[in-house]
Formats: sequence, structure tokens, C-alpha cells
Amino acid sequence: MNKIGRKIYYDKSTGNIILDTGEMMGAVIETTVNQDIATFTVLSERNRDTFDVLQLEYGQYAQDFAECNGYRVNPETKELEFSYPDPSQPDAQQEFRAPLSAEIESLKEKVSMQDTVIEDLMFNIIPELIGGVSE
Repeated sequence: MNKIGRKIYYDKSTGNIILDTGEMMGAVIETTVNQDIATFTVLSERNRDTFDVLQLEYGQYAQDFAECNGYRVNPETKELEFSYPDPSQPDAQQEFRAPLSAEIESLKEKVSMQDTVIEDLMFNIIPELIGGVSE
């Protein structure tokens, strides 16, 4: 069974999304950019130099897409940014940021590194210092 990640076509100058092909699974075949341009009017009506595409892996940013209230591509970094609803301010303007899933992974890595340092301090360095002081 094939799994194809979504393709996100966006305006190069603004980062606004033109087309999101969505994810596909099953008896599906990956298409090229040229095939997509021939298939989707929203792309064929535009000058090819004005838009670009991001190809995502199947399932990539699934939680972010499920919880966001908007997304775009940062025109400078060409990275996907999401806007998440704030329940305390339902009428607030969208603020785009890096995917929360990426921030969570980064924080997990940081906590893991901190745990390693703390264990090293507790079980190796501090006992050596204490042992060295008493001698």
C-alpha cells in the first residue's frame, strides 16, 4: 500500500497557500509538479515563477494540521508555519510560528540532555568530589 505525503503549493512572495493536495494512501501514484499544474486550475492559471511547492512525508506534522487554525510557508526560510487557536482570545489575529510538534521534540531532546548531565553529576562528578575532599 502506497502512502504519499501532502504537497503544499504556495505563493513565493507571501507564503500564502495556493493548494494543499492532502495525504493519500492505497492504490495511489505520486504525481510530478507538471502533472499537478495540468490537473489543478488554480496552478495552471498562475505563472510558474510565482509559486513553489513543499513535499511533506506521509503523516508529517499530522498533529499540527489537526490542531491549527491556519498555516503558511515563511517566504524567507521556506519552512512551514502554523497558527494555533487561543481559547482565551477567540477573535485574536493569527500569529504564525514554527510547528509545535517540532518545538516539543526540541524540548524533549533538551530535557534528555539535562537528565544525562544531572545523572553524570549525581553519580560520577559529585561522588568523586566528595571522595576527594575526605582523603
